[in-house]
Amino acid sequence: MHSVTVRDDLKALHGYHSPQVDVRVRLNTNEAPTPPPAAWRDAFAAELSRVEWHRYPDRTAADLRAAIADMHHVRQDQVFAANGSNEVLQTLLLAYAGPGRRVATFEPTYQLHGHIARLTGATVIEGERGPDFTLQVPAALDLIRSCRPEVTFLCSPNNPTGLVEPPDNVPALLDAEPGLLVVDEAYAQFADWTALTLVDESLPLVVTRTFSKTWSMAAARLGYLIGPSWLVAELDKVALPYHLDAAKQIAGRLALQFQDDMDARVQQIVGERDRVFAALAGMALDVVPSGANFILFKPRRKPGRQVWQELLDRSILIRDCSGWPRLADCLRVTIGTPEENDEFLRAIGEIVG
Repeated sequence: MHSVTVRDDLKALHGYHSPQVDVRVRLNTNEAPTPPPAAWRDAFAAELSRVEWHRYPDRTAADLRAAIADMHHVRQDQVFAANGSNEVLQTLLLAYAGPGRRVATFEPTYQLHGHIARLTGATVIEGERGPDFTLQVPAALDLIRSCRPEVTFLCSPNNPTGLVEPPDNVPALLDAEPGLLVVDEAYAQFADWTALTLVDESLPLVVTRTFSKTWSMAAARLGYLIGPSWLVAELDKVALPYHLDAAKQIAGRLALQFQDDMDARVQQIVGERDRVFAALAGMALDVVPSGANFILFKPRRKPGRQVWQELLDRSILIRDCSGWPRLADCLRVTIGTPEENDEFLRAIGEIVG
């Protein structure tokens, strides 16, 4: 028996994962319901065939970062890209959190904000959202002023609730923030505003994004942030050398040439989201308004876990959030294709009435 033990502060932590179950309708991980355009596949395959596999990739991912910068009308030195937005978050926290430092979250929110912060050795301060899951700004300001966190997270639209932060909330928190404010916008293209317009060289504000949702590229694991150039320069010190492989850089750069396809896909999902929301609101459910590609709801007459299981018995998988803190009996459904949404709505109607 070996005597090597994990760090004491990791012993109580569990890994983050979503159940992988073989089902007919998979609506549990907020993926895009349709693949990227065929023209993107062809362009990607053609470029991939010319990769010099015996050479390391561009360490700075210059072409990818330049393409992202052009899309957002910022400078290339304001862009940092990594293996999914989760690695972006990890790199931020390696640089600005760590032992002896504090990270603030407002719960319920994306679980990996606190999880990755704890992995770096930071102390996580959990603020509470209101009963309707909205941010209570006075309480949030009190927490920031009293705890003085080095990093504060906002998620907009918030996962798993789907709520979009009102535009005034970000400047309000920035005014009180002694450290870095991170606005996680993994679902921003589905919402009606973005904090990207607030990013400035003089502000400790970054906005994180992902290719997984709106770009239909969850398999690529590619994310990025937009922030001040001085912060991006610090992140380059923390990132592992050559951490973005050549295929990923090509995939992301080419995807940005299909902006119109992405916009059309987003509009279809938003239309379906509004249709599903209206249908759920007419059932025996409490439904949270969403600006994302998913909807959080709570059955009134049955336990959430039972409803989840009855859906699974019909080969429909959604996300069971009922065991998460502050989310008793809550379930989350990703917006799928119109046919998948129809099947889900028929099933949930039979189950809850």
